[in-house]
Amino acid sequence: MSPESLEQRDGRETQSVVDRVVSRVVWPIWNSADGRLRAPLRAVLPMVLSFLALAALQSVVRARLAHPIREPIEAAGIGAILVATILGGAWVIDRRPIGEYGLSLDRRWWRSFAVGGAIATVVNAGALAVAVGAGWATVVGIAEGAGDLSFPAAMVVVFSYVALASAWEEVVFRGAMLKNLAEGADGPVPQWAAVGMAVLASSLVFALLHGGKVDHPSQYGYYLLAGLLLSGAYVLTGDLALPIGFHVWYNFTQSAVFGLGHSQRTPELLAVEIVGPARWVGEEGIVYMLFVALGGLLLLAFVRWRDGRLGIDERVTRWTPRSERETRRR
Repeated sequence: MSPESLEQRDGRETQSVVDRVVSRVVWPIWNSADGRLRAPLRAVLPMVLSFLALAALQSVVRARLAHPIREPIEAAGIGAILVATILGGAWVIDRRPIGEYGLSLDRRWWRSFAVGGAIATVVNAGALAVAVGAGWATVVGIAEGAGDLSFPAAMVVVFSYVALASAWEEVVFRGAMLKNLAEGADGPVPQWAAVGMAVLASSLVFALLHGGKVDHPSQYGYYLLAGLLLSGAYVLTGDLALPIGFHVWYNFTQSAVFGLGHSQRTPELLAVEIVGPARWVGEEGIVYMLFVALGGLLLLAFVRWRDGRLGIDERVTRWTPRSERETRRR
């Protein structure tokens, strides 16, 4: 055997050892078979990176700009971060088409978005009716709180801000976190268990990150219930239309239309004075929790009527490798 061939063999063996070492080192974070990060990292990175970007944006904008310029600039920044989260999360972190998040944006998607918004509006109208009927709230004015802007302009700014923030939360918590956790667990455990664990984990994180609005630990239940409702709508449909529609219009109508938002200072179509006990009509009170639960039942009824069934949508745990996507295009 020639010296050259021995050298070549030694080189191959050395390279093989290096490859094995590298493979073991990166195994916890890198799925070499799929050519992408492991599921837990794919689940949390879009949230962490975009949250840091939002914190930086708000610290700069709120320190240097004043009302009424501050709000539209901040809304535009949130919009840019939302787009970057979707594109970066899907293409770079997840290595998947954007549509697999549940963002097909076709006619059926927008119809479902509208239904989610209508249900959310009905839910908040019902909460207001009960609060007024019980003597816990009083309508004291119409179209108030616009500040330096005209009332229609102020409502457009608030809707833009609320819509972008709510859509960001749905993309991060349902489209990225829930989906990747379910994908990662599907196989080691049955699909129903994988999806159930993903729903619970993403809903708990969603609730905990709303801790700034909570005065008592029991109030986390309101946000956990909301997280479970939105996650359920995503799991049953495989897309984000119903969750985004419900989330956007729930937040907007609660504060800007029906005047029920305690933590949000916005223009109000109906200016409402709330005098009832916080346990019942506080922002995380029993009345709101009951109507959120009713909203969940209405969403279930719509999905059952539209699809003819209630069950886990297969798209929740589906990932299409790039090679397979390229094969389909040919």
